[in-house]
Amino acid sequence: MKTQTLSQYLLQDLTIKNQLIHNRIVLAPMAGLGHIALRQLICEFGGFGLLFTGMCSAKAVPHENPNTSLVFKWRQEELKFLVCQIFGSDPESMASAAERIEKEGFFGVDLNFGCSVAAICKKGCGAALLKNPELSSKIVKAVRKSVSIPVFVKFRTGWDNTPQFAVDMARRFEDAGADALTFHPRIAPDRRNRPPQWDVIKLVRQAVCIPVFGNGNLFQEKDGIKMINQTSCQGLSVGRMAVAKPWLFAQWTKGFSPGDDIFFTSAMKMTQILLEHYDDHFAAKLFKKFSPYFCANFKFGHHILKKLVRAQTMSDIRDNLDSIFESNPETLSRPNLNLFS
Repeated sequence: MKTQTLSQYLLQDLTIKNQLIHNRIVLAPMAGLGHIALRQLICEFGGFGLLFTGMCSAKAVPHENPNTSLVFKWRQEELKFLVCQIFGSDPESMASAAERIEKEGFFGVDLNFGCSVAAICKKGCGAALLKNPELSSKIVKAVRKSVSIPVFVKFRTGWDNTPQFAVDMARRFEDAGADALTFHPRIAPDRRNRPPQWDVIKLVRQAVCIPVFGNGNLFQEKDGIKMINQTSCQGLSVGRMAVAKPWLFAQWTKGFSPGDDIFFTSAMKMTQILLEHYDDHFAAKLFKKFSPYFCANFKFGHHILKKLVRAQTMSDIRDNLDSIFESNPETLSRPNLNLFS
């Protein structure tokens, strides 16, 4: 695939269950990062097929109030292309959460079998469920039975470097009723210490008939081209780089050409949107979570990050952004991965 045809591939229609999307590049679900403000900023640029929320607790979702919740929160206009990701460890609570998600009008529900953070795995959730294939299947079956909207599953290679296990799990998920898979080809203990093994995406893709979205180290257009050529995946799922460059989707599919001020204006816009949805304290906390990814774009990103995280209020953050960009900091063509946690 040539560079100029990446957008042509991504802008092909794709059917997920009984729903049609017109763009095959999506925002990956990310805990603490895929919140309503980031999604709103991405929407201002456009160019994506679907957006995913951050992780929502399946036990909490049936009782959550979107007006006060910090995570289970959305704009009405995004529901038609928004998938809500849930985590849990038992079929009943996951099914109940999915029912609430369908009732609210989301495009779909995504089941997290990929998060390898210790606090999640200790509860038997996320990637820990890959240690229990039978329970994982029961969860997918219960959710599939409880809703008519598309059911997505996000998962990793497993806990050992055994590609066949990922293939077997993909087939299990499809047999249990999953409508699409997002596959991250790293083992859980690694987190992100080693490069993703894209060849395993190809094996998963070949094992099932439902769409597979490839995920892992998609930083530039050439990475998207390479992943599609190497794996034949039906779509791309972009995570950390979409936080670093919320205009990435528009670049890859709409030919958007960012101006020299794009980093400054986008960071300032993020401060504004955060304050539309959260109080000053929590908005500042979320901006600091966003900051390492944003700062990974710059040659001296560590120094910029230190300045940003010292701020205590959103006003301080804006003042620091003004100061930082007075000197027009030098950018990198690929992100500094030391800042990508």
